[in-house]
Amino acid sequence: MSKSPTAIPAKAESTERNERQYQVGVVKRYGLLITVALITIISLLLSIWWLALVAGILVLVGIYDLMQSKHSVLYNYPIAGHIRYFLESYRPEIRQYFIENDKEEVPFSRQQRALVYQRAKNVSDTNAFGTLDDLYAKDKEWFLQSQTSHPLDVDDFRIMVGNERCQHPYSMSVFNISAMSFGSLSGRAIMALNQGAKMGGFAHDTGEGAISPYHRKYGGDLIWQLGTGYFGCRDEHGNFDPELFEQNATDDQVKMIEIKLSQGAKPGKGGVLPAEKITKEIALTRRIPMTEDCISPSTHSAFNTPRELVHFWQKLRDLSGGKPVGIKLCIGQPWQFMAIVKAMIEEDNYPDFIVVDGAEGGTGAAPVEFMDSFGMPLIDGFLFVHNTLVGSGIRDKIKIGVSGKIVSAFDIAKMLALGADWCNSARGFMFAVGCIQSRSCHTNTCPTGVATQDPYREKALDVPSKAERVASFHKNTIKSLANFVGAVGLSHPYDLHPYHVARRMNDGSIKLLSRCFYFIDEGALLTMSARSEIYNQMWVMADPDSFKADNEAYIAYNEDSRDTRRMTDPQPEHLQFPLEI
Repeated sequence: MSKSPTAIPAKAESTERNERQYQVGVVKRYGLLITVALITIISLLLSIWWLALVAGILVLVGIYDLMQSKHSVLYNYPIAGHIRYFLESYRPEIRQYFIENDKEEVPFSRQQRALVYQRAKNVSDTNAFGTLDDLYAKDKEWFLQSQTSHPLDVDDFRIMVGNERCQHPYSMSVFNISAMSFGSLSGRAIMALNQGAKMGGFAHDTGEGAISPYHRKYGGDLIWQLGTGYFGCRDEHGNFDPELFEQNATDDQVKMIEIKLSQGAKPGKGGVLPAEKITKEIALTRRIPMTEDCISPSTHSAFNTPRELVHFWQKLRDLSGGKPVGIKLCIGQPWQFMAIVKAMIEEDNYPDFIVVDGAEGGTGAAPVEFMDSFGMPLIDGFLFVHNTLVGSGIRDKIKIGVSGKIVSAFDIAKMLALGADWCNSARGFMFAVGCIQSRSCHTNTCPTGVATQDPYREKALDVPSKAERVASFHKNTIKSLANFVGAVGLSHPYDLHPYHVARRMNDGSIKLLSRCFYFIDEGALLTMSARSEIYNQMWVMADPDSFKADNEAYIAYNEDSRDTRRMTDPQPEHLQFPLEI
């Protein structure tokens, strides 16, 4: 079969076009290198030595780029490819300073950060010319002011933590410093936080990295957190050591003990501190060797079942001389928390407090998948814990604290209105000591000396002035909270309720938070009469002697439920309840 007479010219034209495109591509890819090489030659001929030196160095960089094989961009675009990597390295700063708007939360907006800075520095936090919020946007929330509003002149709002088994109840502020360890934060940051807590009369959670000398220097009230590594009270094998615990727990500065089951930043995952990052101070504080990686297991070795957990917190209560003991967790599989509650009831032994950490928590460095895709958000997790305690008839025995992206008086007032007893903030107080949200906490290169162990970077943090800012941030936030409470017509945030807050729904309608969320009836779980069927199902699955789900009980419950509905109502759809948690 003969070829068309036009085929050969068309093929030649296509080849010529491809050749031109290739030549243009070569110029684009290697144009900068060629240009710099020409500048080097011309500079040498004209004896412009400084220019020849600069251009010559760039030529050497380009030659290296062509010889290396690790980075395709540098191979294809010698010299110019470095511009891409340079801009990428400063992308967070470029975005934060030049691109993001005042309300964009990544994870905290410029407006949120500015509010903390202003209150920490004791400067005016008022704005002019109206709100920047879209008041008609979906999920917009606001408090409902009262005609009987009045000013409140208070320095702090406090609650008492400790049930009948506690011999030394603790009067604590409704706003405190959340868990951040020495090791994650620098020694100077820890000192500034603790001195600020001392000045303001609020509590400072140590985090799981033990009580360091920096926690002790200024004598601020401490909540000692015990994680899976039992740092500060562990034996040579990493197991819990009762004698070491007692030595630290009976210190007057330690006001409460907190058993960390999980945290919002990385629920279900332990941690590793590489040996090369372990300083002598960290090794002494945590009672670990400097020559080995420090491993925090994903689970506790001191207990294996909910019932054993109950026995463990009573052991800590006894060893501490009767101080309040509680647990901290980010809710995962709901029946596991319910199993702990069942064990409490059967043992008639209750923690003095529970801290619910939302998946929004972020001071702990973690893989992206864990931060984005594990753990229950704060509001959902808190309401589940609150409803479970109410439904089992024991809410009055246990105080509940919350943590997770709480920085403003509105954040605090909203969570207290939903039923929380107090709030903790980690990143809010980090901002107060100088954090600029560079998001380099895990790299040991924090630019402000807050989250680093680099002694040279740490020197930038002035402890006395930052301690003043910590105390001022707390004081001014509480003052703003008092304004919220007074505007609603109340005298204490403990009197806030969900019906004091309104929310705009997706369809534009307005609902009170009391209608947006499910609130269980007192004792409903004990009679299996919760209006939200998911609570009944999870309660059946909970086993006080195992963290595993009791699937057989769940199957039997569903069969009984179907039989009951079939016998009592020919139209079972009328018995269906919302499945929200």
